[in-house]
Amino acid sequence: MKFVTFEADGKVSIGILSADQKYVIPLQAAEQGCCNSATLPDTMLELIEQGDAAVKIVQTILERADSSCPKLALDEVRLLAPIPRPRKNIFCIGKNYVEHALEVDKTGDVSAAVPKVPVVFSKPPTCVIGTGAIVKNHKQMTSKIDYEVELAVIVGKTASQAAKDKAYDYVFGYTIMNDISARDLQKAHGQWLMGKSPDTFAPLGPCIVHKNAIPAPHNLSIKSMINGEIRQNANTKDMVFDIPALIAAISSIITLEPGDIIATGTPAGVGAGFNPPRFLQPGDEMRLEIENIGILVNTLEK
Repeated sequence: MKFVTFEADGKVSIGILSADQKYVIPLQAAEQGCCNSATLPDTMLELIEQGDAAVKIVQTILERADSSCPKLALDEVRLLAPIPRPRKNIFCIGKNYVEHALEVDKTGDVSAAVPKVPVVFSKPPTCVIGTGAIVKNHKQMTSKIDYEVELAVIVGKTASQAAKDKAYDYVFGYTIMNDISARDLQKAHGQWLMGKSPDTFAPLGPCIVHKNAIPAPHNLSIKSMINGEIRQNANTKDMVFDIPALIAAISSIITLEPGDIIATGTPAGVGAGFNPPRFLQPGDEMRLEIENIGILVNTLEK
C-alpha cells in the first residue's frame, strides 16, 4: 500500500496508489463506493492515528477496486508531501553510514568518525515540501547547499521507552526525505539546526509505503542523482544504527507519537564529500530513489 496526499481541483485529499501506480484512488470516496461506509479521515496524520483499523479498510478498498471505483490519473493530480505539515520537528540522524561519517570528518579513522550513540538533530515542519516542488536557494544567507537521500520512518503508535525487539510494532511505514543542508550555516553556527532548517529544506515523498510492503527495510537500494549523475549509491543495510536502535534510543528520552518522522541518515556521496566540494547550483535537479518506495524529484530555485 502506497499512501499519498494529493491536490486535485483545488482540494487536498489522501489516497492510495493503484496496483499499476498509474492512478490515485481517493480514499474517502472509494470507501463510500466500495465499502458503503464513511470512517476514513481526510488527512494523513488522522489516518495514521486510526492505525490498523484504517489500514484494514484501505486493504478492502484495494481488493474491491474495479472499473467503478473512483480514481484519478496520476498525471492529473499534484502530489504533496505525504504529511504536508508534521506536528513536530523531524528527528534526523547524523553520520549513520560509515563511509559518510568518514567523508564528513575527512578521515580514514573509523573509530574516530563513527559515533558511539545516535547523533540526533531536527528539522522543523516548515522545511517540508513535496515531490516536484522548488527548493528555495536562500542565496542571501548560503552558497553551499547540499543534498542527502534518506530513508524516513513514519511512526504509527505512541512509543515511550520502546524495546528494540518491539520497535517495528511502532512503525506505520516508510518514505524518502532529502535532508538538504546549508554547509556554511552548519559550520558558522557550530551545530546543525540552522544549516538544516531553512524553508523547503525537507522534501518528502512521493508516498508512504506501509510497513507490510517492506518487510526488510535494511536491504533497500538507496541512491541520489544530480542532473542525472549518480552521486550516492548504497544500501540501507550499511546503517550504523538500525531502525530498532533509533526508535529505542529516541523513545528512551522523547515520546514518539503517530505521524512523527525519523530520517535515518544518508550514505556517502554528498556534495561536501568531494574534493573540491560539489554543492548544488541554481536549477540543479535532485532525483532521489529508494527501492520499493519510489522517486522523489526536486529542483533548486534558479
